[in-house]
Amino acid sequence: MNSISQTLGKSAMNIALNYLNKDPEKNIPKIVDLFMKFTFREDMKRQLLSAKEVMNDPNNPYRGLIMRAFYELDPKIRKRFLTNFVFNSGIIGQDKTAVLKVKYNCNIPWTILMDPTSACNMHCKGCWAAEYDKTDSMDYELLDRIIREGKELGIYFYIYSGGEPMLRKDDLIKLAKVHDDCVFLAFTNGTLIDDACAKELAESGNFGLAFSIEGFENATDFRRGKGTYQKVVQGMKNMKKYGAPFGFSACYHSKNAEAVGSEEFLDFMIEQGCMFGWIFTYMPLGKDADTSLLATPEQREYMFHWVRKMRDTRPLFLIDFWNDGQYVNGCIAGGRSYLHINAAGDVEPCAFIHYSNVNIKNTSLLDALRSPLFKQYAENQPFNENHLRPCPLLDNSGKLAEMVKAAGAYSTQPIDREDVDNLTAKCVQAAERWAPVAEKLWAGEMPHYLESKKKSKELQDKNLEVIKKKLKKGKKTKDSNLEAAS
Repeated sequence: MNSISQTLGKSAMNIALNYLNKDPEKNIPKIVDLFMKFTFREDMKRQLLSAKEVMNDPNNPYRGLIMRAFYELDPKIRKRFLTNFVFNSGIIGQDKTAVLKVKYNCNIPWTILMDPTSACNMHCKGCWAAEYDKTDSMDYELLDRIIREGKELGIYFYIYSGGEPMLRKDDLIKLAKVHDDCVFLAFTNGTLIDDACAKELAESGNFGLAFSIEGFENATDFRRGKGTYQKVVQGMKNMKKYGAPFGFSACYHSKNAEAVGSEEFLDFMIEQGCMFGWIFTYMPLGKDADTSLLATPEQREYMFHWVRKMRDTRPLFLIDFWNDGQYVNGCIAGGRSYLHINAAGDVEPCAFIHYSNVNIKNTSLLDALRSPLFKQYAENQPFNENHLRPCPLLDNSGKLAEMVKAAGAYSTQPIDREDVDNLTAKCVQAAERWAPVAEKLWAGEMPHYLESKKKSKELQDKNLEVIKKKLKKGKKTKDSNLEAAS
């Protein structure tokens, strides 16, 4: 932001926080009206207006979630969420990103997922990071540089994975304090979140956790080892004690889909204090991957219906990263909404796609986004017009191999250097079995999707008009400054 916008933004935040603390139920609509003045993007204005509609509907579960956040989270964290996540990341940052995407003709993500370390204190069955070298790590200076370069591109949301990122707790909390205008989240196995750690996270005000859990005790310990479930639940209790933000991350597969997708489990997660739930499906990475754990079409369809039902009835932000493609127009990887940087520094399009052209240790973040494999993603997304088949690996046989070969990308798995044809071959049958089920489901979603897509296109066209004017104005100003200097 320029100095005038920055001053106005701070004033707006002070007003918004005053509204929030006085009477959140009554004043959140006023905060929305205030924030509307700070974005040129029509799609963001539409999202803000939907927040007003939520607060005006006493039966809306998202209204219940907002009120849970107000009463269950520490006041400092509520303040940081509104300032950093909603305003910096959602409005100011994304406005900047929208302009730079056009300027540089490449994807620029909303968030960056990165691995501070590949080391882990556990050995979970089917872990997507199992094929990385366990001695890799990115030092504090490199992590700091990535965040600084990201903010220059309008990125204010950073997610850590691994390995177990909380093995680097001290560095990560220090980064959260240094970059107190950003939001941070770590995927964690939960075994290291003792009372002291939870207290530190709460004190930072801008650092949350996603606890990995696979259902109740038997399902969780099946993949993660005996005793893990109890440690995860205790970690959640520690976070809740200090009003620190957290949710759960669950991977469903052929042996636990019903455990993850149960109302009893979800209600228990809400009772523990989870504000969100991120659901993934098993991916067979590595030459020795157990393909029998791939979810069946019936299980994936079950999750499709179950997640939508839960979103209509539970005060929790729930996402299914494979079955929610219709809401984000397919695959979000390749820098479109996020990218992944592993602990060795390889910049990958996705946490599940272990191929790259560049390493962040010797390139800038912007140049990585303009590298061949990321260009392939930008040119080929969406990978299927049926957005219930979003993934170039799991759902569209051969698509990933085409892009990797066209980009000349290398395998980032030092343990086995898995050939892309061998990887995609493991998913062919799963893709073929899912296709007819996805087509049936998509037929039922199409009328609503087409209407939504038409509105979205209109909003994006309006955004583009404004962006082109901004870039044109910026060029004239730059030319005038150069002329004056000469």
